[in-house]
Amino acid sequence: MILPIITYPNKQLKALSSEVTHFDERLHLFLDNMFETMISSNGIGLAAIQVANPIRALILCIPDEEGNQHKENLIEIINPVIHTPRGTVLYQEGCLSVPGFYEDVERYESLTLHYQNRHGETNILHATDLLAIAIQHEIDHLDGKLFIEKLSYNRRKKFEKEYKRALKEKK
Repeated sequence: MILPIITYPNKQLKALSSEVTHFDERLHLFLDNMFETMISSNGIGLAAIQVANPIRALILCIPDEEGNQHKENLIEIINPVIHTPRGTVLYQEGCLSVPGFYEDVERYESLTLHYQNRHGETNILHATDLLAIAIQHEIDHLDGKLFIEKLSYNRRKKFEKEYKRALKEKK
């Protein structure tokens, strides 16, 4: 089932997500629906809060060299905690909750992630490049933050101006 994605400036996106404690069929169905929603929206990641569920869950499916996303590459991340972040990299990010806007954001270049899967099993993932960036972007959502909040003052003002203009054009 395709879930509606909450978009900026909806205040629900500012909510802090709660730890997941029940790893049951309800969670599994929700994760499956998140995947359908993300793929149908041409995203590579989606946090539960973006579909109005404030739990510490996110999914990622990094495209292959041809730009295709395969379900076997899906990573379901529950209750994530970043360890040993290293280096920094600038990457142009976009967001399903801020459609049509892309900006350069500085992130850690690599990290180690401790998390649980849909069954509550503990996992460790070493991530670099786009995967590390996407993990950080989605965890920010779980903490009530959007990538536009990482922009400099001038870039943020430019974004606000472009966003207001885009809203007027939609009307």
